Amino acid sequence: MSKVVLVTGGTGLIGKAIESVISAQKPENERWIFAGSKDADLTDLAATRKMFEQHQPTHVVHLAAMVGGLFHNMSNNIDFLRKNILINDNVLLVSHELRVQKVVSCLSTCIFPDKTPYPIDETMIHNGPPHDSNFGYSYAKRMIDVLNRGYNQKYGDMFTSVVPCNVFGPHDNFVPSVSHVIPGMIHRLHELIYVNDAETPQENKVFTVYGTGKPLRQFIYSLDLAKLFIWVLRNYDSPEPIILSVDESAEVSIAQLAESLVKAFDFKGKIEFDTSKADGQLRKTASNAKLRALLPEFQFTDFDVAMKETVQWYIENYARARK
Repeated sequence: MSKVVLVTGGTGLIGKAIESVISAQKPENERWIFAGSKDADLTDLAATRKMFEQHQPTHVVHLAAMVGGLFHNMSNNIDFLRKNILINDNVLLVSHELRVQKVVSCLSTCIFPDKTPYPIDETMIHNGPPHDSNFGYSYAKRMIDVLNRGYNQKYGDMFTSVVPCNVFGPHDNFVPSVSHVIPGMIHRLHELIYVNDAETPQENKVFTVYGTGKPLRQFIYSLDLAKLFIWVLRNYDSPEPIILSVDESAEVSIAQLAESLVKAFDFKGKIEFDTSKADGQLRKTASNAKLRALLPEFQFTDFDVAMKETVQWYIENYARARK
């Protein structure tokens, strides 16, 4: 029997990456449907049910969410909480009603406790409050894990979740007010080089990085994450979440990120740090030991290579990128 895989949030960063990988693989026994916000308002139960009834999925990759960067989260925690709770509850309820065989939902390492020993692993999600800057988004995402356990316990539904580290790549959201750190910095440096006083020599320009540059992050290239998502859908059969992250040794500071970005753009100016801006959590180091035990040979794309490819995509697609 062939699979019909419905991807919610399928027009975003991860959805586009999965679509790219699936297009290259051309699986014969799978039909993939990539749905975006224009296809249904997932905060509305009736609209969610209508879309699911239309496509009759056997499997669901649930990516849809209200998302944003640090400063957008800090100002809108109640919106992130309410909208994401509605989206997640509707998607999982309808998946249960229509007897979807498997749902893989997307969480985030930012949902882990703010005060915790490192590295964090899958058992630690609910061990304490998340960082106060994004508590709305974090608690809503944590509830997916609770829902998955509840549906599995009562009905045996195979609803599971993955926990990626920070994702970046082509088709990201580069809008400064809502973007995450890498796309936000890519957009700002592009504007500095090519738009704002384009005639000024680069040597006289200064690229400002928000914060001290000290926070440490693990970043995963969206195409790598897409391959892992597809593997989880096909091979991972447990309601327990699994972290999809690069190795701990691949962790970089925001300052190192800025250097990689400047190199990708071949920017000749200076870098300065605006220490009046918030840093957010200083680290979120995640262990991918569970993933490595199941998939030990997986090769992640080098960070500088992935950054260069992402910058090149943005330059080439500037006119149609979300900015």
